[in-house]
Amino acid sequence: MSEHPILVTGATGKSGRRVVSRLRAMGLPVRAAARNGEHAFDWTDSGTWDAALEGVRSVYIVQLDGTKLVRPFVERAVRQGVRRVVLASGRGIDDPDYARDSGGILAGIVDSEAAVRESGLEWTISRPGWFAQNFSEGFFADAVRAGELRLPAGDGAASFVDAEDIAAVVVAALTEDRHAGRIYELSGPRAVTLAEAVATISEVTGRDIRYVPLSVEDYVTELVQQGVPPADAAAFADVIEPLREGTDEYVSDGVQRALGRPPRTFSEFARSTAAAGGWPA
Repeated sequence: MSEHPILVTGATGKSGRRVVSRLRAMGLPVRAAARNGEHAFDWTDSGTWDAALEGVRSVYIVQLDGTKLVRPFVERAVRQGVRRVVLASGRGIDDPDYARDSGGILAGIVDSEAAVRESGLEWTISRPGWFAQNFSEGFFADAVRAGELRLPAGDGAASFVDAEDIAAVVVAALTEDRHAGRIYELSGPRAVTLAEAVATISEVTGRDIRYVPLSVEDYVTELVQQGVPPADAAAFADVIEPLREGTDEYVSDGVQRALGRPPRTFSEFARSTAAAGGWPA
């Protein structure tokens, strides 16, 4: 399939841009698609889909949360001659008790998984847990750089997975034949509390960074005082629930199964990120 471009949606995101980089390092043609990326692609504008899919045989799908657009996109992909699809999903999707869904995204993700499984294509599903990169370029990054991470997570832990491992699994699924029909739950090698994570980042950066556990009520109040709408503030608190309740502590074997090696540790992530200037002073 290497003579055809590999379509990567969400190509400017945490996993997407790493997938693009790895594929290009292998000398493979890539169509890096995003709303503001190299190739214009907008999930909410189906008029951009055909051009993105033209001549493509393999696709990495990073879906738009809160929508059910993957199903019509996959149907379009089948008509365009796509043969292989890798879907970015999430851990706990098949567990209705995993977390509250006040943001209304679960139904769309469940439908997306069903759509690729029912498509008749060679499919693989990636289900990563909490990204380690949330501390450097995502949800927690600004607070970490400011020196104080304030969250309603108590002393809960998560088996944070490095986005480099996620990208490596996705690239393997896009380019190798042995991953069809596989669901890979992806995690790091052990659970890490937020206090441990922040302490590790403090050590590798030489900076004083603290984790401050809050109650859900205080967290929501702080966000509202910062101008976040109350419903959104409550939804953010729900996102933290798996951390608070420890439901994302479990370690998955997806990286080992897909790549034949263990996942990177949080310390490895922190050291490499610090070396690359990921937490500027």
